[in-house]
Amino acid sequence: MEDDPPDVDPVVDATATDIAEMRIRGAATIADAAAEALATHAKRSEASSPEAFRSGMRAAARRLYETRPTAVSLPNALRYVLQGMDGETVAELRSSTAARAEAFRRDLEQAQAKLGEIGANRLRDGDVVMTHCHSTDALSCIEAALEDGKHVEAIVKETRPRKQGHITAEQLREWDVPVTLIVDNAARRYLDDADHVLVGADSIAADGSVINKIGTSGLAVNARERGVPVMVAAQTIKLHPDTMTGHTVAIEMREENEVLSTDERSEITGLEEADDGLIVENPAFDVTPPRHVDAIVTERGQFPPESIVTLMRELFGETIGEPWEA
Repeated sequence: MEDDPPDVDPVVDATATDIAEMRIRGAATIADAAAEALATHAKRSEASSPEAFRSGMRAAARRLYETRPTAVSLPNALRYVLQGMDGETVAELRSSTAARAEAFRRDLEQAQAKLGEIGANRLRDGDVVMTHCHSTDALSCIEAALEDGKHVEAIVKETRPRKQGHITAEQLREWDVPVTLIVDNAARRYLDDADHVLVGADSIAADGSVINKIGTSGLAVNARERGVPVMVAAQTIKLHPDTMTGHTVAIEMREENEVLSTDERSEITGLEEADDGLIVENPAFDVTPPRHVDAIVTERGQFPPESIVTLMRELFGETIGEPWEA
């Protein structure tokens, strides 16, 4: 055992910081960046032995893993790359790891395009979709529908506190999709004008529960009441294999200053001290039960949420280890 923890490449540290601070966001983008960072670490590793190389790769993966506990695409990407490390020499390990990371990134790119084609089949010419937050998987369904010659319009929730809906609106306008941007609390009113609710996911549990940006669950409940179908677009890297063995998904709590600045806090309380009796909670995600979801669309096809566990077993088996803890 090494006395000191192995060093990680600066690219790994920079990528981890960008993920934690949401300069890199979106489950697929996070997974791609993590795989690229591992590949860079492998190529630049100066390890003198296979054992040191493996130890350094596990340290790099742990550094990345600790950044976003809810976005399961991140650990799934790390698992995929680390499980592909193979060889008896440092050169062989380096080559196999870099090749595995490149294969993951290539498959990831193709998966989103395939998902989009499948999701577009659920959209008809003239449909209006309501979106929440920013999801490249969800947007890929709209893009594919547009490429099929369908006219699609969008009602976009701004999605506080970080207003990721603005990113969605910007992308849709670049595609000349008519957009109505609404505040989050107006969703129920505008659901009568929507034909679909279309959202992404950060994680999907074995029972079909969808973990996505806070506010998704309330939107799904309102959509069910209004009779508006809810479609979740999610690549299979969003499936959370640990939930097959009873693990729950950690809900990330983010900094309170995303909700309330220091100056705003002082205006409310009249105090500058931290112990001013005001508690700010900022959960990043919530859980939508499968009964409120009509379909989960993946690159492997579309599934009723209750059957997603079958796909999960096919992809991951019954049990999953954490290769960065080996």
